[in-house]
Amino acid sequence: MTTDTSRALTLVCGNRNYSSWSLRAWLCMRKAGLDPDVVVLPMDTPEFEDRIAQYSPTRRVPVLWIDDEWVWDSLAIAETVNERYADAKMWPTDEGLRAFGRAMAAEMHSGFGALRHALPMNCRARQRSVLVSADVRSDIDRLCELWRQAKAKSGSGTWLLGDFSIVDAMFAPVALRFRAYELELPENAKQYLAHWLADADLQAWIALAEEESWVIHHEEVGDGASPQ
Repeated sequence: MTTDTSRALTLVCGNRNYSSWSLRAWLCMRKAGLDPDVVVLPMDTPEFEDRIAQYSPTRRVPVLWIDDEWVWDSLAIAETVNERYADAKMWPTDEGLRAFGRAMAAEMHSGFGALRHALPMNCRARQRSVLVSADVRSDIDRLCELWRQAKAKSGSGTWLLGDFSIVDAMFAPVALRFRAYELELPENAKQYLAHWLADADLQAWIALAEEESWVIHHEEVGDGASPQ
């Protein structure tokens, strides 16, 4: 049963331009029909260090406050939102698809370190030229293959498992990475990327990111990046 949505919801995020984990949590809330208050703390600044302890027990973002209760970690927030506010509809009813989606989400949550390090999420970046190492290419190939498998299993032409699910939110920052840098991608990945980039909620996040003035220099990579 859906929890009373009159409870106050506050999502504490990092910079929208760079905080991939914040994006994941926020997208799940939006897809559940929620419009939380958002507190943005600029990462890698004295302000972040001064304020984060009052919001987050881990001193990391994102963290969701539900009245005086807090939930931290993007995947935990997504599952809480699904359970309390989305009538558990952000996973497929089919057991096999649901298990496959959860395995994909967990792999994204803990893996793809080479990609994360070399190609940080940057909503303002467009098709920057980067040197792709063998490890990064391996991560890219694995991601594209996961997307292919998911769509083959579900028969979906849009989201990975049919309707929008938590696993789509987990891969949304990857779509933005693929847009930010010049990469060779198979056709199936290009189609999924295009679907995400046309999404109204993701476009709303990008628009807010583009209004931010903060720059984290070590997150700016590739030709045309901000000076270090």
